Amino acid sequence: MPPSRRLASRSRAPKISMRSSLRPSSRASAKQRAGRPTRCSLAAFLSACLLVSCAWAPASAFADVRKSDIIYGQSMEERGIKATSSPNLGCEYAYVCSADGTEYFARDADAPVQIASITKVMTAIVALESSDLEREVTVSQAAATVGESSADLKAGDVLTMENALKGLMVPSGNDAAIAIAECLGADFQRASKDSGETLHRSDGSAIDNDDPASALDAFVAKMNEKARELGCTDTVFTNPHGLDYGQFAGDLHSTAREVSKICAYAMRDERFRALTDIPSVGIPVKRGGEEVTVELETTDLLLGKYEGACGIKTGNTELAGPCFAGACNRDGADLYAIVLDSSSDEQRFIDCKTLFDWVYGNQVDYELAHSPETAQMKVDGQERDVPVVARVALSGWVDKTVKATFADPDETVRIFAPHGNVSQRFEFDELGGGVSTGQVVGRATFYQDNEEIAQAELVACEDVAGPNPLEAIGIWWDKLARTFSGQPTSAQSVIINETPLVLEKD
Repeated sequence: MPPSRRLASRSRAPKISMRSSLRPSSRASAKQRAGRPTRCSLAAFLSACLLVSCAWAPASAFADVRKSDIIYGQSMEERGIKATSSPNLGCEYAYVCSADGTEYFARDADAPVQIASITKVMTAIVALESSDLEREVTVSQAAATVGESSADLKAGDVLTMENALKGLMVPSGNDAAIAIAECLGADFQRASKDSGETLHRSDGSAIDNDDPASALDAFVAKMNEKARELGCTDTVFTNPHGLDYGQFAGDLHSTAREVSKICAYAMRDERFRALTDIPSVGIPVKRGGEEVTVELETTDLLLGKYEGACGIKTGNTELAGPCFAGACNRDGADLYAIVLDSSSDEQRFIDCKTLFDWVYGNQVDYELAHSPETAQMKVDGQERDVPVVARVALSGWVDKTVKATFADPDETVRIFAPHGNVSQRFEFDELGGGVSTGQVVGRATFYQDNEEIAQAELVACEDVAGPNPLEAIGIWWDKLARTFSGQPTSAQSVIINETPLVLEKD
């Protein structure tokens, strides 16, 4: 089934390093492309492959860097950044941001494309916000036979909503997705009927609240409603699992940027976070009058293998290609990397790791003081050398200045190097004839790509006495003479501090 006409073309963008013309086709049959690691042996095999690749090569031979890649709001070409300073990726679409929405990297991030099982993130959001985790879910024949990735549920199985969600997120169970949607969709139909409000499918057609077969449609309607609530303007869900061919073909799509928005929202819920960080688990299921344990293995091969990795969701269909919405938490802060249509199942994880490494590797603690000159000064009770960042003019003298440093000579600011180099602006106070060590004498403001990143007070790092009465009279006559002759009447303030480059450009 060809993609919807709304979806982005698969033509490759201009690249800096060409992919090999011998690249194996990633457009094999749906069966081949849907090879999700839902069995322990396959998961172990792919995990081993990933570890070998990550250990021996920084990126796949099928990865590339593109001049159109967006780094902190500007294309790589506009920034003039070297290719070696940019992430080398095998995916067609990517987006990386922090939990607060700071955008680090984007590759065609607003293109509407299929997202396969990443769809299940929204399924989980709607379920968590609409149901008690102890609620029982019964697996229908339709759910048990949906096919592709599975939580190994059987028709008639009964399990809690919490365990159904584990079946949804850990092995990417399409069966769990249908079971959850049918269960809660019936609730939505009843609520819609009671309120007199009509639910609509993504194509605008009304849902019959009296038709039990439309329960799944009612659930999907809530998925789309939630997407709109989150500000997603180019996201459409047509089912709860993400399959996009055969009976499930339709206008299912989103963008890398909007997927990140959905994932960031989901990760605010601790119950969701717990679902995404499970390498393997056994869930109890009532089956045929007995309780059995169904063993689940994650499809996320970064869990336990990459520092801070904590989810979120894999995906893979013929149209979507291998996808991964990854999350990493370090120092209490989340970072999200969305990889869509990568060149292989393995490469999607390498792409995600590459993006995480690139962001973390470019977060620099930039020292504000860079000066070749030092002076002795007491700091926190200890005598030490401090950088002299400026000499500030003393207007009470004709030719004297005072050496100045920053109030905190060791102050640093965390910056993202590819955002641009650092610049500075100094402002000096009007000073009289004398100052004492530690006295504020001005301030410095630092910028990265014209965006303010830090301010620092300037303090005198030496004592300078003011003129005595006789000196003051002589200085007054000297200044008067200089005024008539057009000479400076006082020394000029001088900036000594430097702002070293943080990133080389082409």
